[in-house]
Amino acid sequence: MEKHKKQLENLDNILDKINDPNVRIAINLLFNIIEEQASENQKLREENQKLRDENNILKGEQPKPDIKPNNKGRGGGNISSEKERKGAAGANGKKKRNRTSKKDKIKINITKVCKVDKSSLPADAEFKGYESVIVQDLKISTNNIEFKKEIYYSPSKNKVYRGGLPTGYTGEFGPNVKALAIIMKYVCNTSEPKILEFFNNFNILISASSISRMLTKKENTSIFHKEKKLIFEAGLKSTNYQQIDDTGARVNGKNYVSQVICNELYTAFFTTKKKDRQTVLNVLQNFRKKKYLLGKEALRLLKLQTASKSIINAFTKIYQNNGKEIEYSHEELKKLINFHNIHKRQKSKVLDALGIAYYHKQTKIQVPNILICDDAPQFKLLTKERGLCWVHDGRNYKKLTPIVPRHITAVKEFLNKYWDYYEKLLEYKKNPQKAKMQELSIEFNELFSTVTEYKKLNKRIAKTLSDKKELLLVLKYPNIPLHNNQAELGARAQVRRRDISLQTITAEGTKASDTFLTFVQTAKKLGVNTYDYIFDRVSKKFNLPSLAEIITQRALEIKMAKI
Repeated sequence: MEKHKKQLENLDNILDKINDPNVRIAINLLFNIIEEQASENQKLREENQKLRDENNILKGEQPKPDIKPNNKGRGGGNISSEKERKGAAGANGKKKRNRTSKKDKIKINITKVCKVDKSSLPADAEFKGYESVIVQDLKISTNNIEFKKEIYYSPSKNKVYRGGLPTGYTGEFGPNVKALAIIMKYVCNTSEPKILEFFNNFNILISASSISRMLTKKENTSIFHKEKKLIFEAGLKSTNYQQIDDTGARVNGKNYVSQVICNELYTAFFTTKKKDRQTVLNVLQNFRKKKYLLGKEALRLLKLQTASKSIINAFTKIYQNNGKEIEYSHEELKKLINFHNIHKRQKSKVLDALGIAYYHKQTKIQVPNILICDDAPQFKLLTKERGLCWVHDGRNYKKLTPIVPRHITAVKEFLNKYWDYYEKLLEYKKNPQKAKMQELSIEFNELFSTVTEYKKLNKRIAKTLSDKKELLLVLKYPNIPLHNNQAELGARAQVRRRDISLQTITAEGTKASDTFLTFVQTAKKLGVNTYDYIFDRVSKKFNLPSLAEIITQRALEIKMAKI
């Protein structure tokens, strides 16, 4: 292979010296054929290895281990664009840290004076004060309480009267243990067996089933589930855009999907069986009862989805005969679909069109104006505007793996121009001007009309050009992000949970996982101490404002700052 690469490099050098255009065209054509063949060979090698691994597993043997190469550059599977995007931040893409003293932030619990042995001092030694040395330490110990509940008996009433436990104390374990169990699982990403080991090592006599109940059962989690609903609805109202992504999840041995919806102020998680548009629509409505609306918008959406003419005509006739919009329950629309004998593929188009129409018309939950996402089909049509992620688009260029030297150079040079343009969009966000908007739009057309000698690169450039409206939505709405990193970071939090706990088993456990991930990731964004907040709720003190209230307040502050 190395020999062939060397020959290609030699041929590449010769090509620049050839003046005959027909010969140059022929050689470029051969170069692209070589690229196609190399790409096809790589796919076949990967498929062959996959089949070998499956065969080995069936025979009770081990598949080939997935050992990552040492080289993190080209060929190492590294498609991150972080280095290129941070190029303007300084050498190595690193921003200078603003260092501040941490001593002011440290709470002093005990002050001790370290005295000097007077016998070691000379006669003329004078006391000049103290030198402060701060040492941070942590003490972990039990705080077991024996509550002696007074008991009174009334003969006349034939009734026993008992003193009640303080608020926040139920069962065998106090609020500190319950809050710490939640923190260890969802902040520290500790498995339940290790949480059990931790408590037992510090003389808390607790069972694995008790820890599981603390983390999943309704009596311990209902208050958090109610607050999660409020967090999500406050988050939807906080900005004119929302970001969305999904990743895999496992529930009792089956593949599920973790839906992540967020913005700069919150992140919410929802585990679902599917990832189709109906599912995303249910998530955006916070799983309210499904309803559908037949009207002009629904008919427009049917046409956009290229539903069959017979279906469009049938629903147009129903709408015109009724003379006004018609609202359906899920059961009513299902009967109508069955009556018209609509098959599965067309059925989903009907459900999507009428479901989206109802979603846009209802007023119980905020409908975002913009959805920032990748180019997956399930995210289309849900909102008025759809913004695509520049980082996700840029990854597609990094996935190109040319072997012809001039093609490698072409990809590298184009990516430099790509991220230079991205930097200009970032500058525009800081100071949006109408003249600059037009200038950037023209420059986009010029950049993504580039034609190179590398066929696959040209196809990728053309695809980006076709997404101009979605990629340049920032020119119209400078407050929206250029990338979907917030949602992807949320998805990574779910992946980290999956690495620790492969799956959830019950519906209660799945719901609890979504809820506590929502709390932890949202508290982190808002700068709220997660332990303090969870303890406040577990102990039923409610001294701290809810995360939903903080989201609403922060959103107002951001809005006022821009006026």
